[in-house]
Amino acid sequence: MAENQYTEDNIRSLDWKEHIRLRPGMYIGKLGDGSSADDGIYILVKEVVDNCIDEFVMGNGKRIDVKIKDGIVSIRDYGRGIPLGKVVDVVSKINTGGKYDSKAFKKSVGLNGVGSKAVNALSSRFMVYSVRDGEKKSATFERGVLVDDPKMEVTEEENGTYVEFVADEVIFKKYAYKTAYLQKMMWNYCYLNRGLVIKMNGEKFVSKNGLKDLLEDNMDGDPLYPIIHIEDDDIEVAFTHGKTYGEDYYSFVNGQHTTQGGTHQSAFRESVAKVIKDFYGKNYEASDIRQSIVAAIAVKVVEPVFESQTKTKLGSLEIEPGGKSMRAFVNDFLKEKLDNFLHRNPDVVDVLEKKIKQSEKERKELSGIRKIARERAKKANLHNKKLRDCRVHLTDLKKKQREETTLFITEGDSASGSITKSRDVNTQAVFSLKGKPLNSYGLTKKVVYENEEFNLIQAALSIEDDMDDLRYNKIVIATDADVDGMHIRLLLLTFFLQFFPDLIKRGHVYVLQTPLFRVRNKKKTIYCYSEQERRDAMSELGKSPEITRFKGLGEISPDEFQHFIGDDIRLEPVILSKESSIDSILSYFMGKNTPARQEFIIDNLRVEDEPELGKDKLDKAS
Repeated sequence: MAENQYTEDNIRSLDWKEHIRLRPGMYIGKLGDGSSADDGIYILVKEVVDNCIDEFVMGNGKRIDVKIKDGIVSIRDYGRGIPLGKVVDVVSKINTGGKYDSKAFKKSVGLNGVGSKAVNALSSRFMVYSVRDGEKKSATFERGVLVDDPKMEVTEEENGTYVEFVADEVIFKKYAYKTAYLQKMMWNYCYLNRGLVIKMNGEKFVSKNGLKDLLEDNMDGDPLYPIIHIEDDDIEVAFTHGKTYGEDYYSFVNGQHTTQGGTHQSAFRESVAKVIKDFYGKNYEASDIRQSIVAAIAVKVVEPVFESQTKTKLGSLEIEPGGKSMRAFVNDFLKEKLDNFLHRNPDVVDVLEKKIKQSEKERKELSGIRKIARERAKKANLHNKKLRDCRVHLTDLKKKQREETTLFITEGDSASGSITKSRDVNTQAVFSLKGKPLNSYGLTKKVVYENEEFNLIQAALSIEDDMDDLRYNKIVIATDADVDGMHIRLLLLTFFLQFFPDLIKRGHVYVLQTPLFRVRNKKKTIYCYSEQERRDAMSELGKSPEITRFKGLGEISPDEFQHFIGDDIRLEPVILSKESSIDSILSYFMGKNTPARQEFIIDNLRVEDEPELGKDKLDKAS
């Protein structure tokens, strides 16, 4: 057996752009196609806008212009502009930037000098120019390679920096920006930077009241009491209680939306319960205090430590190196500010305690039912009869593996059988529904445990006690593209919105898009997801191709299904729009106005529509 040779020829040095393109996940997280809010194309936008925000925080420039059209992204700030002699270096030399000077960028999001370089390397075209006091310096790159480096020129433009890029389709395949995700990103920037004006594609984003505006704009229905909005140096908090189940948090660090929470969010959850318990002088359960809470917390940290380059979870244990612990910092703040607020607002105190007691009563009423439901789930032999689990088990689930796991919820044995045979057994699981689920609109959480189907879905997802225990990162509804399939889809969405709205708010729920047609000849097969795609395929293949209309998922063979749930999977995210109200959505779609709902479905809900849940109709997110 020949030995593996290991010589000097095996040693290779990559330059900055080669390394970024070879290992993009190290710099921007997952690639994706734009169907998830944390996909790479949005991280590219964020990295550029973050630099503009840092300028605003330093008191330079109050406006940012963003334009995204036909895959071309352009971002212009009106700050000081990159020093003209360093424009090329700042976007093409790793570990080069102005944020290493802690005096200038003490509490910046990006401190490693990588962001703009990653955007440059991962773009098929990247152009930057900076304007300073009547002079302009520009440079153009292609996949990180400098292709145009003109001399400085005289200009009358305002000071600031302009970046334009096109994400490389070699890296990001078949991607598309979704307006809803971009809008949310811009709103968050404005909530955290009061007075900042962002204009994106003609829409204006601005906030006067910070996190208070965030809760008012995003809450489902009216709060039980006026939003508590308190702040101090390096921390801002807003919270109230609503009428939905669960806990809903928006957390931020130095302007970065930490969608996976972190030490600051954990400190808030712990401290808010402790302060309220101490105020009432009663030993309430923390879960009863936090039930139905809607809260936002933003902190500023010196040299923040995140768990990845995409900065979605804070890992810092201290507010600054060698300083107060995050837990003590947040607790001391709430102990003073929240306690003072409660003493000054007796009306809020009464409503809040009533809510806590109501949650306590419901929890105790459900405790016996939950025990019986757990036993029933065991007897149902969950993993063999209803759930074909994946091989990545909860006990050894690592963070990266959790992000890759998917649960397909299917209707009937034939569809679940096809997906089961063609899935990736390591990361993809299948849950088979038995007929149509119950319409849960207006029912209490008691139904989750008493209804076998709902109880088993909850058990499969592992969300009975805490949403952070979610077993699968993606929950994919896979139903037929007919009236019955659409009805089942709505019934499942009703269940999630009614009892586990955070699943949708956190971007975990998707709808599987499967082809309506197969068009083929002897040389080529094309799968079509719409009538237009079918017409295009027929035109491409020419003379009388064979056309098959798929009437249901069960008609698609396992061999073909591999194309639709593998690398080329088409997932449409279920997005709750900013203007929407869960109660109004459910009352319209699942209430007693059956004729109106049927007319709506016939007129508006097509298979190619994207399932964004809007205020008045299901419409496209982009």
